Amino acid sequence: MVISAFARLTACTVFLSCSLALSPAVQAQPSSFTQSLAAAASEDQTIADWYRKTGYKTLWTGPEDAGRRQALLTAISAAADHGLPVARYDAKSLAAAFRSAQTEADRGRVEVEMTRAYLAWAHDLTSGALDPAKVDKGIVRKIDVTDPAVFLVRMANGDPATVLSRLLPKSSVYLNLMKAKIGLEAQIAAGGWGAPVPPAELKPGATGPAVVALRDRLIRMGYLRPTATSTFDRAVQAAVLEFQLAHGLVADGIAREGTIAEINKGPEERLKSVIVALERERWMDIDRSVRHVWVNLPDFKARIIKDGRTIFETRVVIGKDVPDQRSPEFSDEMEHMVINPSWGVPRSIIVKEYLPLLQRNPNAVSHLQVIDGRGRVVPRGSVNFAAYTARNFPFAMRQPPSDANALGKVKFMFPNEYNIYLHDTPSKSLFDKEIRAYSHGCIRVADPFELAHELLSWQTDNAEEEFDLALQSGKETTVKLKQTLPVHLVYFTAYPDAKGRINYRRDVYGRDEALFQAISSAGVELPGVQG
Repeated sequence: MVISAFARLTACTVFLSCSLALSPAVQAQPSSFTQSLAAAASEDQTIADWYRKTGYKTLWTGPEDAGRRQALLTAISAAADHGLPVARYDAKSLAAAFRSAQTEADRGRVEVEMTRAYLAWAHDLTSGALDPAKVDKGIVRKIDVTDPAVFLVRMANGDPATVLSRLLPKSSVYLNLMKAKIGLEAQIAAGGWGAPVPPAELKPGATGPAVVALRDRLIRMGYLRPTATSTFDRAVQAAVLEFQLAHGLVADGIAREGTIAEINKGPEERLKSVIVALERERWMDIDRSVRHVWVNLPDFKARIIKDGRTIFETRVVIGKDVPDQRSPEFSDEMEHMVINPSWGVPRSIIVKEYLPLLQRNPNAVSHLQVIDGRGRVVPRGSVNFAAYTARNFPFAMRQPPSDANALGKVKFMFPNEYNIYLHDTPSKSLFDKEIRAYSHGCIRVADPFELAHELLSWQTDNAEEEFDLALQSGKETTVKLKQTLPVHLVYFTAYPDAKGRINYRRDVYGRDEALFQAISSAGVELPGVQG
């Protein structure tokens, strides 16, 4: 009769606390362990190579591996708190398989299962559980992926608890999002935020059932202290104003249709945003301690952040919510600004929008120059626009510097393959709108001169004077930044403010909904939420 290799300790009440030892009968059969491990690992080259090179030394299932095993099982048992797919690592099943193993062959298979779980866990925490480009082509962020062999070396040679803790995203943002997730799930379990507010405009002095519903919902969401008032008084107005500020709404303290629609979104909907934000944060490998430009597209704001503090802020207009015009998500380095820029019209705009106009009327869009392949201006009368199609049109188009230039008076360049940058615009009225998605993809800035002054102030004592001198010249002038500046175009519909409280924004492009569906399909368990 074969003695069990992994006899259960009856004193254990939780699987993480179990400490299992090999019996002499099992220890006498190393070849069956090696054969089983090698066979189980053969489907993964990295794992197979690792065990072969280490002489099939165990990481998890040997008598000396109890600490490492317990650290791993403890870590992955918290997968749900991270918004990660529990079944991908499944601490309970691994522990059960370990306890029930009867032979060396069983142990070999469990060893590989634990290694697979560890590598999946390490990858997902450091690079995300999804490949975002497969979900939305506008997410072009370059995600660093660590060689899985590196994770194995670290675990074999380091303190396991330390190795596992260092997998976590380093910013406080991630911890605040985890805290918000757990809190929202508790609120869902407790019944949510109550009845929705009827769709009626509510302002100071209003009374009645709608005000009571508004009051109750604001209390449950934490924006209003408990009160029995049935009147839209100053306290309710202040709570509405705080809610509006936290959700990117026009902040006037009046509960109009748009504000009520956001108030009526339940904790289930907000939980979706937080889950997706956790995944986005796992993609972000950035140093937030250095000064950087942060453009959160659904927030319609651009900020310069230094040491976690906003030192400059301006409203922005982002790309339209139509295919090929939505602003992409990526990070790059701002290198220079161009004062009095000319606008080189993107090829897509030329052939889709302007060529049809020119074919009907060669003098259309007269503010634009037609440019040949050598950069020379071509007289329109010499071109038969009707002879060309979108595919073979050989000319470029450019708008010289002017007050009406589409780029305004200054653009801020972080050269990238997507031809995206920040710039001024003559269309100032768009900045007064609540939802500002009107561009072809670039980021239009409400306060471009102030942004230029801020950037130049880091390298000269006469920033405004030097900028104005170049501006007044009317000539296209490139000013290099002596120190490049990281620029992050991001898309967070849930993000903590300076105090750690989560602010929410509308999913203007529908990207978060698509990501939520993808991460749900990957196996993420979201209590109280229907996919």
